[in-house]
Amino acid sequence: MLDPGSLESKIKYQFHNKELLTTALTHSSYIKEHDRGKKSNERLEFLGDAFFDAIIGEELFKIFPHREEGFLSRARASLVCEKSLAEKARAMDIGSYLLLGNGENRSGGRQRDSILADAMESIIGAVYLDGGYDRVRAVVLEWFQSSIEDVKNGKYIVTDYKTALQEKLQAAGAREIKYALLEECGPDHDKTFVVQLEIDGAKATKGQGKSKKQAEQQAAEKMLEREVNVL
Repeated sequence: MLDPGSLESKIKYQFHNKELLTTALTHSSYIKEHDRGKKSNERLEFLGDAFFDAIIGEELFKIFPHREEGFLSRARASLVCEKSLAEKARAMDIGSYLLLGNGENRSGGRQRDSILADAMESIIGAVYLDGGYDRVRAVVLEWFQSSIEDVKNGKYIVTDYKTALQEKLQAAGAREIKYALLEECGPDHDKTFVVQLEIDGAKATKGQGKSKKQAEQQAAEKMLEREVNVL
């Protein structure tokens, strides 16, 4: 792991409480293997996820005053997603700063989308606690300035397949869309999740991934690709 202090120039924020940044970079696998007395980044991830969603949503609401809710939801989904966060994390080399367990490190955790995205959300949570809402808003908008410009220029790609599928199915009359966890296998540092998509009680597609969110997205993507309407 590199010195967390050298990361501050990359994320465009200097922490008053350096421990917050260290915690944001600490994966649960590290705690289990090395120091159960420390905190992982999971609570910060929860906080950062909420603020990230709110900041991007607020910005899109302001720059598209005449667009409908459906457009705003799809545009936000293209930015507030695992892939988008992981791409920004790689651009800032977040992976090199992570505290990971040995198994997670050996299995390529420093470049895994889910871990990088979670770390980014954790950093957002840490910046909020350290500097307040106005500061974290400025930081997030600076990180995603080019992506927001792409949305303004009509270049965004829907990556939230769950939202896109839900809109399509509800328009077709579906009443209940459910993702059921079928299987969770593998060691803690390299789990695989399998989910079943159900539409009005009927089984549809399955998806798998290294997180439940990733598995659900894959199941939704497969459903969107189907040519036959199952409703």
